[in-house]
Amino acid sequence: MVPSFLLLTQAQQPYRSIFHSRKAPLMNPQRLIQKTVGRGEQNFVSLPKSRLTITVMLDRVKEIYQEIEQFDARSKEELEHFRIRYVGRKGVIAELFEGLKQVPPADRRAVGQELNELKELAQQRLKAYTTALEDQDDEASDAPDLSLPVVPNAYGGAHPLNVVRQQIIRIFSRMGFSVSDGPEIESDWYNFGALNFPDNHPARDMQDTFFIARNPDVLLRTHTSNVQIRLMEHQKPPLRSIMPGRVYRNEAISARAHCLFHQVEGLYVDTNVSFRDLKDTLYHFVKEMFGQDVRIRFRPSFFPFTEPSAEIDISCLICKGEGCNVCKQSGWVEIAGSGMVDPNVLANCGIDPETYTGFAFGMGIERITMLKYQIRDLRLFTENDVRFLKQFQGA
Repeated sequence: MVPSFLLLTQAQQPYRSIFHSRKAPLMNPQRLIQKTVGRGEQNFVSLPKSRLTITVMLDRVKEIYQEIEQFDARSKEELEHFRIRYVGRKGVIAELFEGLKQVPPADRRAVGQELNELKELAQQRLKAYTTALEDQDDEASDAPDLSLPVVPNAYGGAHPLNVVRQQIIRIFSRMGFSVSDGPEIESDWYNFGALNFPDNHPARDMQDTFFIARNPDVLLRTHTSNVQIRLMEHQKPPLRSIMPGRVYRNEAISARAHCLFHQVEGLYVDTNVSFRDLKDTLYHFVKEMFGQDVRIRFRPSFFPFTEPSAEIDISCLICKGEGCNVCKQSGWVEIAGSGMVDPNVLANCGIDPETYTGFAFGMGIERITMLKYQIRDLRLFTENDVRFLKQFQGA
């Protein structure tokens, strides 16, 4: 099969060029040579037969080389056109290689070297165009689709327990209280012994406390009073601090109880600290947290670590003291326990009870949060229900 770029007449068959096509019309070879080669000083008549074929071949190579250099594939369609024309099995370079057999053997090596360089150039350009178009596709896929509707930014919010915790900290900080923290896995001494709990106290039973079997046994703290003991051991009075944190008790989970919850305890130790100081401190806290219209009362009670002791009640925020199911028709809701620090507790921590006195109090953050936001079920705080948590985004 003869390549398809130049058609010579039957009379000129011995001088047939490699550019031959069955479909192309007959063309005067002198006109073709003058078109491709004859731009120089030599013409068709003066060229020898062997050099005629070489010159046409090399000019054709140069022409294709220039086409490749000027080609710019900007789309997949143009890239495919480039591949078919220059790299394909039926492309122009493949036809030049097919016509190489008609070149005289003495010149075939030189012409073949030119064709190899031309083929390598075409393959390099094809690879470069392919890589460039693939990079464009990757950039296009990463670009946002501006036709899509706008998706509003989803803003999170603080958990209601954290909101109330921070409010409590801010209120007591304005009264001069610092914030202290301690371990949640504690020894029996810091959780019970130093706080004046007797050995047979029900709180020491496994039914009420989570114990970890070690020698000696350790436990998950049941209150943040352990932080009070550590604070009094390592610092000298005056002491004024609150202790927020997570605590654990062996409770059946229900709408009013849970096996883990959060507490804030407070401690003030100094000379001449009285029960009046305790009442004024908690009175100010209640007014700041729940509003000026809320009433407060102290009920006598008992705790091993305080003497005297009192329960703290506030008027029901739901029925305004008239009586409802939440306050059990009493008009009052308990929020905290308090009292003057027992002298034995001060002595256990190395503080002279004859010189110093103090008061302590403790409240559940869940209880305060439920009253503030009128939440009926304690379990909602730990279920991670987004429908519930979204209600506090603006709190």
